[in-house]
Amino acid sequence: MQHLYRFSLKQLSVFVCIAETQSVSVAAQQLAMTQSAASMALNQLETGLGQKLFERQGKRLRLNHWGHWLRPRAKRVLMESQHIMQGFAGQQVISGELAVGASQTIAEYFLAKIIASLDQEFPDLVVHPQISNSEVVLAGLLDYRLQLGIIEGHCNDSRIAQQVWCEDHLVVVAGKQHPLANLPEVNLARLSRARWVLRETGSGTRDIFNGAIHGKITKLKVWREYSHVASLIALVADGAYLSCLPLRSVEQAIQAGELVALATPDLDMRRSFNFVWRKDSSQNPLRDCFIEHACALSASLSS
Repeated sequence: MQHLYRFSLKQLSVFVCIAETQSVSVAAQQLAMTQSAASMALNQLETGLGQKLFERQGKRLRLNHWGHWLRPRAKRVLMESQHIMQGFAGQQVISGELAVGASQTIAEYFLAKIIASLDQEFPDLVVHPQISNSEVVLAGLLDYRLQLGIIEGHCNDSRIAQQVWCEDHLVVVAGKQHPLANLPEVNLARLSRARWVLRETGSGTRDIFNGAIHGKITKLKVWREYSHVASLIALVADGAYLSCLPLRSVEQAIQAGELVALATPDLDMRRSFNFVWRKDSSQNPLRDCFIEHACALSASLSS
């Protein structure tokens, strides 16, 4: 006779919280439970599944193989249960919480405007933004920590669905005192001899730049990598380095005369901003509402 596994949403929520905090006592505090009740819920879950989910390392609990396997699936079940409860609690369709991950460029120029627009029309929709590079945003989707992401460039992961939002492009910039700043065009040879400061590996900006120089520049002199665009702009403005950044990020510095956008006809650095979400996620009216408002904002800015 096939064994029937039994578990509750409460047990799954305790498991997920312990997995994130690595502590039964901390998880109990966050869930407003006693420590003994949290321990009992975990023990009942492990008994029902017939597998231990954690290994104890000192005072910390670390997920074992089965714990790592269960964690994203448990988070998905809890997320879907929240949608069910909201749907049958008499709430309007566009209400609840939406965790959105966005790259730094998108967050800086678009995210606040999208959220402000949604706040006016749907005050019961709460958007929780998480700002990071594209690689971390995709990891958040796969781990069920995010319901929607906005990344720079395309995603090749077969588990991820994507939709183009709007187009953008990168530019190579120099300080006004840089030797290349006054040239009408800058060829690949000059670019390969220059010193560079760039966004970190894993960012959408870096991926697009790496793709543009692939097969054209074999070795680039990268002196520093930073996740903050402001740091890169400051270094480039001093005159010793080149960088490659989104035009939206450097437009003001170019207009102020602090930076110069170099003409680099050998590099194609056009890109798109894309909405991404898990293919196996259910229909989500909050996600669809966010995408609709973002598209309306993009259309208004380009008109």
